[in-house]
Amino acid sequence: MASIEKADVNAKTRGDASSSDTSSSRAYHGTGEGDENHSPPRNDLDQAYWYMQQSDNAVEASPLQLSRLRRKIDWWIVPIMFLCYTMQFIDKVSLNYAAVMGLNQELKLKANEFTNAATWFFIAFLIAEVPNAIILQKVPVAKWLGTNVILWGIATACTAAAHNYPSLLAARIFLGIFEAAIAPCLILISSQWYTKSEAAPRFSIWYAGLGVGQIIGGIVSYAFQQVKNPTFSGWKIMFIVLGLVTVIIGAATLFILPDTPMQARFLSEAEKVMLLKHVAVNQTGIRNKKYQWSQALEILTDIQLWLMLLLTILISISSGVITTYSATLIRNFGYKPPQAALLNMPSGLVSIASTFIVGYGVRYTSNRWAWIVGCCVPGILGGGLMSFATGTKAGQLAGIYLINTITATLIVIYQWTGSNVAGQTKRVISVALIAGSFSVGNIIGPQTFQDKDKPRYIPAKITVLATQAAAALVTFVLFLYYVWANKRKHSPSAAAVQSMADGAQSGERLWEDVTDKKNPTYRYVY
Repeated sequence: MASIEKADVNAKTRGDASSSDTSSSRAYHGTGEGDENHSPPRNDLDQAYWYMQQSDNAVEASPLQLSRLRRKIDWWIVPIMFLCYTMQFIDKVSLNYAAVMGLNQELKLKANEFTNAATWFFIAFLIAEVPNAIILQKVPVAKWLGTNVILWGIATACTAAAHNYPSLLAARIFLGIFEAAIAPCLILISSQWYTKSEAAPRFSIWYAGLGVGQIIGGIVSYAFQQVKNPTFSGWKIMFIVLGLVTVIIGAATLFILPDTPMQARFLSEAEKVMLLKHVAVNQTGIRNKKYQWSQALEILTDIQLWLMLLLTILISISSGVITTYSATLIRNFGYKPPQAALLNMPSGLVSIASTFIVGYGVRYTSNRWAWIVGCCVPGILGGGLMSFATGTKAGQLAGIYLINTITATLIVIYQWTGSNVAGQTKRVISVALIAGSFSVGNIIGPQTFQDKDKPRYIPAKITVLATQAAAALVTFVLFLYYVWANKRKHSPSAAAVQSMADGAQSGERLWEDVTDKKNPTYRYVY
């Protein structure tokens, strides 16, 4: 992770406030509540502001100190987030692997019951985002994450007890409820510790757990297919083992991951203040428990969020197809179940490579919209190969692998949401909505696989092609909106925002609980 410590040098004229990272250590030096010029205490200011006010540490941070601090934070919080995301993916798609291990036959699933089991996971996921949008502003984020990781680990292990369709459905519904917390929690946690450009590669590191999960899932499935026990099938043992590993990681999350930088035991007081001053330039805050209905209502008229919701749904339709049915599709090419599990592993390598390329690309070049479009192009090609290269196994396998490049687009959307939405209530609801729209796409995706279309599933494959083309178009429209919104606000440059942070009274403005639309100094990144 050391290679990502180099801070941005030049402020980008298109308004990427993250490009001022090198100077953000000069952010607000509070005058203290006792200052005669200080206004009366306000309850709309972020908790980080008051923490800095009460601190006696006012040291200036050099680029070298910031580099060391980022590295220290990286090694403490990123690995545990990576493990959480890896296990949520493995546990979620374990049903895909269990299908090629004989689950369908043993549970006597009929017609579309397997598809429905996959779909109900995401219906539960979607419904659970409603309470998540409220809870995440009231409870410590890291504790909420750790608790849900433990609970979905238990749900995964309990899947081994499924003996028919209703019992399988119950296990998947509970798994969906508890896994719903993962994306909102990780987006909010990641945004607390890094500036906007610094966050991009860190998002990529924990999101790479998806690709690693694909690889490990293939190995796990292959290994447990070698278990020959007539009384306790290999897929049941697989669910129990995965569930136990997840519970252990969830317990570790509770003890390792701090809820906010202010509560980080591994940082000194001086380091905490240094970090808070550094990330103040984000103007998105750290934690504010006051729920503001005006911010919730603003979401209804925010064009960027509607476009991002549509974009996420389009992307997720394809990802839902691949994550749920990739092993099944490969098996239908004529491969045996153990071979199908192993041949699905390169999908993970494609996911990992595209995720890191995009994450580091955003860090050093910005142009988030272009990276999304760039990932959609291989997805379109992959959908075409799956749909029309029906005469060759190699062509169809290549299609499945290419479609996995679209997984990297979701991390850009997540990071976009964390960077371009301000106001604590609005942010929490927005990340829950994005996670919910992910589940909507995954509900639609598996439903394109109907029993009457097997074994080729041509309508589902064409859906992948069409949704990727539409996603590229929506991304470009979103880019145009951000350009227009920045010009309309006549916002100052990133350097001007940083200059404002050097003033005592104006420094308060960086920690106000104000939305991106109402903050005149806020600039969208694209």
